[in-house]
Amino acid sequence: MTRKSFLRGMAAAGAAPLLPVPAAAASAGRSDFTLLRDGTAVDIVVDAADDPAVLRAAGDLQADVERVGGVRPKLLHTVPRRAGLLVLVGTIGASPVIDRLVAQRRLDVSRVKGRWEASVTQVVDRPLPGVGRALVIAGSDRRGTVYGVYDTSERIGVSPWYWWADVPVSRRDTVTVPAGPLVRPEPAVRYRGIFINDEQNLTTWSRRTQEPDKNIGPKTYERVFELLLRLKANYLWPAMHPYSDFFNKHRENPELAQRFGIVVGSSHPEAMLRNGVHEWEPWAAEHRAEDGTLPLYDYTVNPSVISGYWRARARQNGAYESSWTIGMRGLHDSALETRYATTVPEKVAVMNDIIADQRRILAEEVGPAAEPQIFIPYKEVLELYNAGVQVPEDVTLIWPDDNHGNMRQLPNEAERSRPGGNGIYYHLSYWGRPRSYLWLDTTQLSKVWQELRRVHEHQVDRMWIFNVGDIKSIETGLSFCMDMAWDVDRLGPGDVEDFLVEWTGRQFGRRYGAEIAAIRTEYYRLAAQRRPEFIDRAVFSTVHHGDEAGLRVTAYEELLDRVRRLGAKLPEAYRDAYYELVEYPVHGAWLMNLKYYWADRNALAVRQGRGAGTNRFADLAEAAHAEEQEITRRYNTRIAGGKWDGIVNPYPSQIPKAPGRPAVTRLPRQETSGLGLASEGNETGTDIPLSFSSYTRDRRFVDVFNTGFLPLEWRAEASVPWVRLSATGGELTDQVRVWAEIDWPRVPEGTHRPTLTFSGAGRSIQVPLRVVDDGERARRRARGFVEAHGYVSIDAAHFDRAVPRGGARWRIVRGLGRGAGAVEAVPTTAPPVAEDLATRSPELRYRVRFTTAGTFPVTVFRLPSLDERGKRRLAVALGDQPPTVLSGQAVATGNRGDAWARNVEEGIEKLTARVTVSAPGEHVLRVFMVDPGIAVDQIVIDTGGVAGGYLAPPESYRRT
Repeated sequence: MTRKSFLRGMAAAGAAPLLPVPAAAASAGRSDFTLLRDGTAVDIVVDAADDPAVLRAAGDLQADVERVGGVRPKLLHTVPRRAGLLVLVGTIGASPVIDRLVAQRRLDVSRVKGRWEASVTQVVDRPLPGVGRALVIAGSDRRGTVYGVYDTSERIGVSPWYWWADVPVSRRDTVTVPAGPLVRPEPAVRYRGIFINDEQNLTTWSRRTQEPDKNIGPKTYERVFELLLRLKANYLWPAMHPYSDFFNKHRENPELAQRFGIVVGSSHPEAMLRNGVHEWEPWAAEHRAEDGTLPLYDYTVNPSVISGYWRARARQNGAYESSWTIGMRGLHDSALETRYATTVPEKVAVMNDIIADQRRILAEEVGPAAEPQIFIPYKEVLELYNAGVQVPEDVTLIWPDDNHGNMRQLPNEAERSRPGGNGIYYHLSYWGRPRSYLWLDTTQLSKVWQELRRVHEHQVDRMWIFNVGDIKSIETGLSFCMDMAWDVDRLGPGDVEDFLVEWTGRQFGRRYGAEIAAIRTEYYRLAAQRRPEFIDRAVFSTVHHGDEAGLRVTAYEELLDRVRRLGAKLPEAYRDAYYELVEYPVHGAWLMNLKYYWADRNALAVRQGRGAGTNRFADLAEAAHAEEQEITRRYNTRIAGGKWDGIVNPYPSQIPKAPGRPAVTRLPRQETSGLGLASEGNETGTDIPLSFSSYTRDRRFVDVFNTGFLPLEWRAEASVPWVRLSATGGELTDQVRVWAEIDWPRVPEGTHRPTLTFSGAGRSIQVPLRVVDDGERARRRARGFVEAHGYVSIDAAHFDRAVPRGGARWRIVRGLGRGAGAVEAVPTTAPPVAEDLATRSPELRYRVRFTTAGTFPVTVFRLPSLDERGKRRLAVALGDQPPTVLSGQAVATGNRGDAWARNVEEGIEKLTARVTVSAPGEHVLRVFMVDPGIAVDQIVIDTGGVAGGYLAPPESYRRT
C-alpha cells in the first residue's frame, strides 16, 4: 500500500482523525460545513439533559473553534427559533433533537445505534423548522458522542496534544469541515487506557505548576482525562506511588472521572480500587488485633480485616463507572503474602477464596453495575493462575507482558470463549528487572505493532492498558497504541512509518511529516539495538567492525543534525512542540550514548598506554554528561516558558535512574612522548591483520597515539601503491585515527599481504593487511551473500525466496529490529510444525556463496517473544541437510543476568546451530517456522572470522 492510498483509505473510512484543513480551504464549497466565517461562529446546541460528559465536551469544541478562529461560538441548550447554520451535538436516546432526526430518517445511524462508543458526523439540510443547515454529531452512547466532538476538533486543526505537547493551533479566518458523513464504528478494543506509574517526575511537575498543595490532584487529572478522550481512550489506572496522592484521597477525582466519562480502575497490586501504599496502614491502625498489634496484609492471617477494607471502597465508589480489580498481590507491587499457605496448591486455594470474597462484596455493595471486573495474572500470580486459580467466566483476564514489550502468554481456546473476554497490560515504560526504562519513548513502534497484532489475533479485545510512566516523552508511542486499539486492522506490516508520516504531519504540518517520520524511525531503530537507559560500560565494541560504538554515536549525531536542520525550517510557533516530541529525545539519547562511548575510549586508552589522549577522552565524556544535564534544564525551565518544570529528569531521586556520569581515569602530565598504535580488531597492538575484500570494499582504521604529553612528529607509508591512507603524517599531540582503503582497480587478483609502516619518536611499527581480490567480474556475477572476512552476515528480510506452507508464511515487518525490517512467521495463531519441516513448514531461503568448507556455527538473531505455556522454536538447515530445531527463551524469569534478561536488554536472542559446508561454492541456507509468531532479524555464519562485537557484523556483500 502506498502512503497516498493509505491516507486516502483512512479518510474515506473515517478510521482516523483527518489532517487539519489547510488555510487554502478557506474557499470551501457547498459540500463543506462552515463553523466560522467573517468573524461569526456557528452556535453549538447540546441538550441540557444529555450526559455531563457530552455537555463538557461540547464546551471543549466551543473553545477549540475559538482557538482556531479567534471567535467563541455560543453554547446553547435549546434550538434557536431561527438559524442559518447550527452544530447539533447529542447522544442517541438522550437527545430529543437527535432522536427526531433519526426517526425522520434524516440521520443515518444504522452503523452506530446500539454500538459501543460509535458516532456519526453528518451535515443535514433543513434539519428543524427555522434551521437552514446543521452539522450533526451523534453518538451511540455518551463517549461515542464525545469522540465525535473531538474528531471535529482534530479535523479543524486542534491536536489532542495541543496542551500536553504544546502543538500549536493554526489560526484561520474561515473554519470548515467536510460535510461527511463520517462514521466512526465501534472500536476494536472495548476499554483502552493508560497506567500512570513510576510517576515521580509527573508528581514533581504537578506540585510545582498545577497544585502546590497536592501531589497530583484534580487539576492535573482534569488535564489527563481530556487528553485520554481526545486520544479516543476511556480508561485509567491512576498514579499509585508513595510520593503521589492516592486517587481517592481527593473525592473530586472520581467525581471528575464520572463527569468526563473516564472509567477508573486500579493496577495489579491494588485490588478493589484500594491503594495499598497509602490506605492499608491507616486502615490497619484502626483495626488492630486484641493485643494491639497491626494486622498484616495477608489474607491467610487477617481475612476479615482485609475484606472490610475492600468493602469500604466498594461502598464508596459503587456509584461511579469503575473497573474492579480482583485477586491479590502484596503491598506496593510486592509478591502475594500467605503465611499459612506455603505450597502452590495451597496458594491457589487462598486465591480462589479471595476472589469469592471480593465477588460477594461487589454483588452486595455495587450490584450489576460492578463491571468490568478484571483479574491480572502478573508475575507470581501468573504461576498460580496456570496452576489452577478459578476465575469466574464473566471476569476479564488481563494478560501482562514481561514488562519489556513481550507478551508472556496469550489465551487458549477455552479462555478466548469466556464471556468476560481478555485484555492486556503492556509496558511502554518500566521500573524493574533487569533494567528500567523511564526516561524516553524508546519502544520501537513496529515492535508494538507486531505484539498488538498478535494479541488481537488471539481475540484479546476487551481491554488494553498501557504503562506510560509520566505520560510526557511517551506521546508518540501512546498515540500509536490508542490508534491501534481503536482500529487494529488499519495498519499493515509495512505501514508503521506511514502512521508516523500522518501523525507528525498533523502535529507539524504535512510538508514536514515524511522527514520527521524518517527521523523517528531511525531513532527507534537505534533504541532497538539498545535503549539509551540500558547503556553501560563496554557494551558496544570500540575496536571491531569499524568501531561499532563510534558508528552508533555517529548515526545519532547525523540524526541530530537532521533534527536541527529541519527544526530551523519550522515556524517559530512549532519550536516548543518540536523540542518536546523530536529534538530532546534524539539529543538526549545521543548524549547518553556519547558519554559512555568516550568513557569506553578512555578505559581503552589506559589499557593501550596512551598519554594525553587518555585525559582528552575523559574530558569528552564529562562534557557530554554536562550537555545532557543542560538540555534537560532547558526542557524544564525554558521550553514553553517553563511550563514543564520538573516533568523530565533522567535522574529522579526515588525511582531508578538512567545511566549517570561514567567514571573516567585521568593521568598526571609527564614531559614525555612516544609513538603507539592500535589497529582495528586489536585492543592493543597490530597482531590481527586488517582484512579487505573486493566484495565488501571496506575501509579500516589505525589509531595512532602519543604515549606521553609532548608533541611528536609521525609519518606512515604503505608497502604497495594501491593502499590509500587518510593521513600520512604530521604533528601528534594526543591521537589521530588513520583510515586505510584499497584502490581496487589497481589491485591484481588474488590474496595479498601488504603492510603499513608508522614511524615517529625513534620508533617504527608495522600493521599487517590481508587483501583478497576476486576481480570485478566475480563481483558482478556473484549470486546471494558472499563469504568474506571469515563470516557471512545476512539481514533476514533480504531473503531470496519465501515459501508458504500449511496456511502459514513469512512476511517482512518494516521498521522492526536492528535494521530496516525483520521477518515474522504468521498467522500467529497457526499450529506449530514440529515434524517434516521441509514439506510442511513455511521457509525462508538465502543463497550463500562460501569460499571455505567446513562445519560452522550459524547464529539466528531472533526478536524476543514468549509463550509460557508453549515453546518458541525455529529451525535452520543448509541445503538438503536435516534441519536443526533451535529453542528460544519462552519464559520471563524476572531475573537479572540470565537468558531472558540478556534478551530484553539486547532486544534480540541469539540461537546457534552448526551447518556443514561440504565444498566452497553456492549453497542455500533455509530457515523454517516451528512455532508461529517468531520474528528473525539477522543471521550470521561464522567461518572463522567473527570477532567480538555487540551487533552482528556488517551485512555481507550481495549483488542487488
